Amino acid sequence: MLKYICYPKCTTCQKAQKWLDNNGILYEMRDIKMNNPTLSELTQWYKKSALPLKKFFNTSGLLYKSLDLKNKLPGMSEEEMLSLLSTDGMLVKRPIVVGENFVLVGFKEDEWSKKVLK
Repeated sequence: MLKYICYPKCTTCQKAQKWLDNNGILYEMRDIKMNNPTLSELTQWYKKSALPLKKFFNTSGLLYKSLDLKNKLPGMSEEEMLSLLSTDGMLVKRPIVVGENFVLVGFKEDEWSKKVLK
């Protein structure tokens, strides 16, 4: 079963959840604000995703902007970035879908169709 990590008030997350439901996909939902991803989980997801670590940051979020991460991230190590992400779920881009062989960050219907509907 897929893990679906989201922020229920986020309209993109709502759209992604509706897509999962409409396609009959079984998933375990997790509220990223109530149950923040751990450093261990983030490290595993990052490695499994093959995405640049910056893609895991919610760059449009208020916390990202207030911490001036646009300017700070380039000087940070992977370990520092992963540690920072694990401190607050609102820093993490969502939704995230974790499957057996893939991790998707953000909702792009074409990408999700290729991976989730296999």
